[in-house]
Amino acid sequence: MNNTLIRALSGSVYVALLLIATSYSSNSLIILFGIFLLLGTIEFCKLIHFDYVFPVIITLTCYTLFNLNQTNKTNDILMLSATLFVSIKAILFLFDNKNKPLDKLSKYIYVIGYIALPFVIITKIPFGIRGYNPKILISIFILIWINDTFAFLVGKSIGKHKLFEKVSPKKTIEGFVGGLVFCIIGSFLVAKYYIEANPKNIYIWIIIAAIVSIFGTIGDLIESKFKRIAGVKDSGNIMPGHGGILDRLDSIIFVAPFVFLFYQILYYVS
Repeated sequence: MNNTLIRALSGSVYVALLLIATSYSSNSLIILFGIFLLLGTIEFCKLIHFDYVFPVIITLTCYTLFNLNQTNKTNDILMLSATLFVSIKAILFLFDNKNKPLDKLSKYIYVIGYIALPFVIITKIPFGIRGYNPKILISIFILIWINDTFAFLVGKSIGKHKLFEKVSPKKTIEGFVGGLVFCIIGSFLVAKYYIEANPKNIYIWIIIAAIVSIFGTIGDLIESKFKRIAGVKDSGNIMPGHGGILDRLDSIIFVAPFVFLFYQILYYVS
């Protein structure tokens, strides 16, 4: 079968699962991302050469406890703070030229703060002041897809200046700017016609688009560095033509904590 067709089919299945599970109910969302977390943890542990049995137990236990219990704002802030701490650590790791193997403590820190907690946060994002609203999470995924698509198209068409060549040789500054611009345009359309947001609140989605573009790109670069150190092209092979689960979710797991932080800022400001 043609590789392009295989890629299109596996991508369609992934998108369909995501949209159906997110739209159907919060429980189906939690189940789907629990499966993604299981697969993502195994993939990540293989990337960092870490036995995955105990990390899988830790991540699934953490995910289950957070989703079975009603957490309050204090717990949310503590969870978010821990995740952002690891996100900053991951950014420093991205810019570290030494490329040293991770020590055992760092491996556990990344498994919890880079994999497990972001998945928990993803399942919290659709809950607004009116309860579960799947359109919120779906819109964020749409913005990620817009950013990735136009970053690729613009970069391929006019990209000349490398963004971070030592980690991802194909990414360009022009591609990044193109992705950002089209992501912002897309956010306006999504907010107005899909979310049907109050015109006064459309600026919120423009800010979310900027967060998605900037931190989605950083998240993709961070996973690329993990793969480069491991000497592999993809995080896994569960999705023919696309690679592994982390290859599809590397942007959202890094974007989610920063979107959730923006949520908390809006909550306290309002």
